[in-house]
Amino acid sequence: MTATAATQFGCEIYILERQHDFPAQSLDTHALVGDWNDAKWLLNLASLVDVVTLENEFVNTDALTELPQNGHRLWPTVDTIALVQDKLRQKHTFAGAGIPVPRCADAPTPEALVEFGFPAIAKQRRNSYDGKGNATLRSAFDVAPAWAKLEGHLNALYVEEFCSYTMELAVIITRGQDGAAACYPVVETINRDHICHVVKAPAAIPADVAAKATDIALRAVEAIGGVGSYGVELFSMPDGRLLVNEIAPRVHNTGHYTIEACVCSQFENHVRAVLGWPLGSPQMITPAACMVNLLGYHMGSGVPHGLSDAMAVPGAHIHVYGKTRSERGRKMGHVTALGQTIEEAYACAQRAADCIQFGGEL
Repeated sequence: MTATAATQFGCEIYILERQHDFPAQSLDTHALVGDWNDAKWLLNLASLVDVVTLENEFVNTDALTELPQNGHRLWPTVDTIALVQDKLRQKHTFAGAGIPVPRCADAPTPEALVEFGFPAIAKQRRNSYDGKGNATLRSAFDVAPAWAKLEGHLNALYVEEFCSYTMELAVIITRGQDGAAACYPVVETINRDHICHVVKAPAAIPADVAAKATDIALRAVEAIGGVGSYGVELFSMPDGRLLVNEIAPRVHNTGHYTIEACVCSQFENHVRAVLGWPLGSPQMITPAACMVNLLGYHMGSGVPHGLSDAMAVPGAHIHVYGKTRSERGRKMGHVTALGQTIEEAYACAQRAADCIQFGGEL
């Protein structure tokens, strides 16, 4: 989706991936197949382009460091990626900047988890997402199983208070190299099993709460020196507090609705930001929009069943990512619908999404 946004400006796209089959292969792009954790391959990519950007935050920062050291432009910077990769360091950075976050602490031993108190969430400090690398602790009896599940003897862990929130919110912020920022509407995210299923834009919250969430999200991106599009996830608590759950230093699933619903999508603005161009408007062009993720049902082919039926739903904008294999819970695509109300947009998007299935028997 980022490559699609870049091609409208006549950009030439080079992509470094580990395998021959990847979603952007269907576009007019150049492919390099190699290990993006290997500095040699990263330097090979950088030698072909004016600027390098990332679509995930799990690239080895030691290898990435070779790019700026050899005069290549990289956005986000190595420092930003390294800071975000360690979620405890990320939280401490936010707290130090006065940004509200859940109470958290380092957990180098099982005893540290017990001392923190319950209920709580034990988390891997690195390489965790969509609920992977997390374990809920309701009592001391959960500590040993959680330590084993998260391989605490191998992985650095931290512990965080369990947040009984009333709503999960998210904000896409695009920040330019000059510090200018485009702040997208605050959205509500509906998650099941730690995976985003539905995004409702804008969130049904008072204007002052939306303004507060936007301010917190912008300050979070500024605190890590972010350039490009970032997804900032927040918890809305029963007592009125807003807490930053985490930040993604990249275009984000909660902002996919912006392709159809906003003047300038998060993808286009990411391209503009990393190339040093003026940012576009993040304003919505419709009163409401809703995105429903298309998740894999079981292991199987990445070819969607029921696509024709989904296409027959008026007003449904269908995106299939072209992943070759489906896995249960894997994000295989999404559907966005616009409307005069959230209810209208959600009904349309869900109706089309219900037609499509990846993997398993129909």
